[in-house]
Amino acid sequence: MRTDDLILVSIDDHVVEPPDMFDRHVPKKWADLAPRLVRDDQGVDRWMYRGVQAGVAGLNAVVSWPPEEWGIDPAGYAEMRPAVYDVNERVADMNRNGILASMCFPTFAGFSAGHLSRVRDEVTVVMIQAYNDWHIDEWAAAHPGRFIPIALLPLWDPALAVAEIRRVAAKGCRSVTMPEQPHLDGLPSYHDLDHWGPVFEALSASGTVMCLHIGQGFGAITQAPDAPIDNKMILACQVSALGAQDLLWGPALRTYPDLRVAWSEGGIGWIPFYLDRCDRHYTNQRWLRRDFGDRLPSDVFREHSLACYVTDPTSLKLRHDIGIDIIAWECDYPHSDSFWPDAPERVLGELESAGATDAEINKITWENAVRFFDWDPFTHIPRERANVGALRSLAADVDVSERSRKEWAALYAARSA
Repeated sequence: MRTDDLILVSIDDHVVEPPDMFDRHVPKKWADLAPRLVRDDQGVDRWMYRGVQAGVAGLNAVVSWPPEEWGIDPAGYAEMRPAVYDVNERVADMNRNGILASMCFPTFAGFSAGHLSRVRDEVTVVMIQAYNDWHIDEWAAAHPGRFIPIALLPLWDPALAVAEIRRVAAKGCRSVTMPEQPHLDGLPSYHDLDHWGPVFEALSASGTVMCLHIGQGFGAITQAPDAPIDNKMILACQVSALGAQDLLWGPALRTYPDLRVAWSEGGIGWIPFYLDRCDRHYTNQRWLRRDFGDRLPSDVFREHSLACYVTDPTSLKLRHDIGIDIIAWECDYPHSDSFWPDAPERVLGELESAGATDAEINKITWENAVRFFDWDPFTHIPRERANVGALRSLAADVDVSERSRKEWAALYAARSA
């Protein structure tokens, strides 16, 4: 396959929310309680909610910085590439990277609204709704056909979560971000259907995907107090297996046949061993009386799952053992794991090195994702204008220069003058 003929849909990227995102979506009654941005003495832009820090503006938003400046320390808006938080600039960067469509997970709110939900009351419900309205009606709607929207939920109350699933589904949003390990946030585990059953029913009925992004479950990794950050970054994907275990061996996936789960940024390397182990355990440990009917646990996992990777050269050679129909690519823009502006070359090179055919490449780069999320990529953009070559032809003027944080800050000051 030629690079220009690729179609790329990334189902895991990130948005750094613009400072004014709540202004048009929080009712006047609650405006004084909305999260607000405060710059601290170190020049870091921090979101504050109800008197407590709810998250930072930029975290690992390092795209276009020199690698020696990469880190997980927060950055101010002035220091980041504008496409991190400006939707028009983001689409220009997507064009330069040959990416047709993107799903953008939150930053300051937490992957599953964990930062906002530290206060669990009606005000937070209003803020979650306002966040979703901004994301669906402004960010995603600004460029139809370029974004797959994803919503937050008030997960501490099943009735509230169900109501929000239905509300955002009516807006056309068919994906929500949920925790890998809810018990780490003080919620019931996924084994508890008294709590999660109504949520799973609403997700199933509306065709909404629950996306379990790595990060929320870091607390499940008990490590030495002097362990480096590398430990979490490398082992994060193993937490996806913990989430899979709770959903697969608990009642969820066997009780709700239409429930769909995306393992966001979880990679695919853990899956072959995990599924082999599941099947061996099930067939060998019959005395435990788990009942998957006439199927193996691996069959049930594949029926419900979409596994997402940025780069996974060895595991792609096992794509048929994993399940060629459940693998999808992601870019992870603007984080340090992402590829920009050369994602097409890297993605295609890795797939061809693994021996993938053109048909298999199409499945992994876009077809599996759009099928799983029931999203038509060509409603607004004809297929002949959706490939890498066509998109890059729109982005000849996009500057791909490497710039330091200080250089970006100087440009920001010049624009603001």
